[in-house]
Amino acid sequence: MVFNYDVVVVGAGHAGCEAAAAAANLGAQTLLITMDMTKMGQMSCNPAMGGIAKGQIVREIDALGGYSGIVTDSSSIQFRMLNRSKGPAMWSPRAQCDRSLFSLKWREMLENTPNLFFWQDSVVNLLIEDSTVKGVHTALGVDFTAKSVVLTTGTFMNGLMHVGRAQLAGGRSGDMASYGITEQLRQLGLEVGRMKTGTPARIDGRTIDYSKVVAQEGDANPEKFSFLDTVKPLERQLPCYITYTNTDVHETLRAKFDESPLFNGTIKSIGPRYCPSIEDKVRTFADKDQHQLFLEPEGWDTNEYYINGFSSSLPLDVQVSALTKIPGLENARIFRPGYAIEYDYFQPTQLYHSLETKLIRNLFFAGQINGTTGYEEAAGQGLIAGINAARSVQKQECFILSRESSYIGVLIDDLVTKGVDEPYRMFTSRAEYRILLRQDNADERLTPIGIEIGLVKKDREELFKYKQDSVEKLVRLINKTSVTQDQINDLLVSKNTPPINQTRKLVDILLRPQIVIKDLLILESIKNFYNTLPCIQKEILQQADIKVKYSGYIDRERIIANKLSRLEDIRISDCFDFNKLQSLSTEARQKLSKIKPKTIGQASRIPGVSPSDINVLLVFLGR
Repeated sequence: MVFNYDVVVVGAGHAGCEAAAAAANLGAQTLLITMDMTKMGQMSCNPAMGGIAKGQIVREIDALGGYSGIVTDSSSIQFRMLNRSKGPAMWSPRAQCDRSLFSLKWREMLENTPNLFFWQDSVVNLLIEDSTVKGVHTALGVDFTAKSVVLTTGTFMNGLMHVGRAQLAGGRSGDMASYGITEQLRQLGLEVGRMKTGTPARIDGRTIDYSKVVAQEGDANPEKFSFLDTVKPLERQLPCYITYTNTDVHETLRAKFDESPLFNGTIKSIGPRYCPSIEDKVRTFADKDQHQLFLEPEGWDTNEYYINGFSSSLPLDVQVSALTKIPGLENARIFRPGYAIEYDYFQPTQLYHSLETKLIRNLFFAGQINGTTGYEEAAGQGLIAGINAARSVQKQECFILSRESSYIGVLIDDLVTKGVDEPYRMFTSRAEYRILLRQDNADERLTPIGIEIGLVKKDREELFKYKQDSVEKLVRLINKTSVTQDQINDLLVSKNTPPINQTRKLVDILLRPQIVIKDLLILESIKNFYNTLPCIQKEILQQADIKVKYSGYIDRERIIANKLSRLEDIRISDCFDFNKLQSLSTEARQKLSKIKPKTIGQASRIPGVSPSDINVLLVFLGR
């Protein structure tokens, strides 16, 4: 029996959930296939969303009409805005989540999405004709035809878990691996590699000595991820806890390095540089006497704790022995050991910016299959892949986000242009335009685009327009208002900033780092305006404050971005033969021929392509 759909999404992790929701919300009849419908959006590793640059990605997903922000806000147990001591370009939201509630909320939202259907099964083959995907074939022998297919297989393709010398096939603890797709795609010419990631042991919170660890509370006035006003910030929060390893812990680990699959040759694939296992940290940073650990609760109604910073694939007895030498964990009992997992991925230079594969039409990849690590990176890719899968069905142009528009654009451009040799993780330092790509203005950057492509719903569109209008009115009010000594000096003195001796423009007062707009509510004109706002007052004040204080920096970075973006307007034909340009370096010809950049801008970011090579291309193209 054959079933027909417009789009089939394989895998219901963070990438798959966003891809399925996006395709269905754009009107495509969409099928989401997963091996276990009780684990949609499963947090396979840490129970948290966001963080440095990752929080910006979640806000961007929300601004475009995706679901990750809403799901996170609906299941959070703690919220923190990281990097508050730095400028707003570095502020990054992060939330601890209730792991079970997070997955339940994802399923609830997906099951209430029109045009979206479900099937529990494992996909073992793709149906391909004339280099075009036509559907999928499952382990139960069912064929699902589709005009587009999105693969979001996570760590499941030929997944192999390691705990010491013990090995177990699986995509994560308690779940079987998937087989068949890797072998088929390799035969069709796609380059396949292996990567490794890992996770720590989970411990019983009842066995933690809380007198020996330091509580880490959430923000006093927590914010949230979604720009919608229907989801509210947390009213109560659970604390995390901080403790440290020590030399006894390190010696216990070192004594058994020969039993570590990372060091004895059992694991040959590459792990994430920025989330190393504890044994990797002890070896790499041999001069350090301690490493910080975070004990993170897994939810409101469970005793399970996640030990952030203690990923390990050492034997169970070594993990337990080392853990019990950590302050606060002397009597700790574990629910399950940490483990490493190896899995298949495909070099992302084999993709277009739309995340469609170059060799097989209408086949899209998203998530760890592209060599990335992290829920947020996966979700961002899933959203773009789902949008483009639906647009392909509807015969529309592919949807691409630029580097100057979003962190998602930076992520995808890095992947398809540079490729990966280790699991890719997003940081603010990877973006050239951090001042433009702030977490507070993700809606300003992307919601108009979401409206244009039809993904943003009416309620979000109306709230966005109200917010933008309110921010502009407030900025204009600040720019035209003047204040006297009597009106403002008491505030200035209380904030340890010099008083004024003559009437000054209010904008000059706000430019002082000690003053924020909220302080100006003592002024009648600002207070009256604030009282007219029926909702999202805090968001409006924050964005107006940033626009005023950083207007010079923002304008300067926008000018630079506009200049460089002109290179993105110079198109390169798909059939352009780089090998005929002998003025290019040999490395440039090889790299350009392999990646086939769409624009001069993309060509300029390929490792091994020099500025002189770009000049050669510009001259040849008459520019």
